[in-house]
Amino acid sequence: MSIVIEQPVEARLVAAAPRMPSIPATLHYDRRDPFAVRMTFPAPATLEGVDVCWTFSRELLAAGLKNAEGHGDVRVRPYGYDRTVLEFHAPEGTAVVHVRSSEVRRFLEATSELVPVGLEHLQLDLDHDLAELMRDAC
Repeated sequence: MSIVIEQPVEARLVAAAPRMPSIPATLHYDRRDPFAVRMTFPAPATLEGVDVCWTFSRELLAAGLKNAEGHGDVRVRPYGYDRTVLEFHAPEGTAVVHVRSSEVRRFLEATSELVPVGLEHLQLDLDHDLAELMRDAC
């Protein structure tokens, strides 16, 4: 069984330059980091011209399908019938993208099949992680 889920999604940039109103993005989930999801944007869609990856909680993504959630760098909220808005706040500015809610739901269902919600802690190897921290501290 795979330990990583990657799902391409179409992200529509709000107030984007005319050359790229929608971009391919990828949602990622790794069982080894069970509380987090990542959303990656390809280099042509970014100001710096390099791939950009945002990491945030799976719980935030799920909650944002129903209500406005988030107070930090990443905020998620429903928009209209089948859109979800993700806002990414950085010192350089804010990127706002719309994604089909059905794509987000499908991704979250796949992550839940891999690691059920509420059982994420069973995927953690705290002894190993502590040993790694101690090794790096010496």
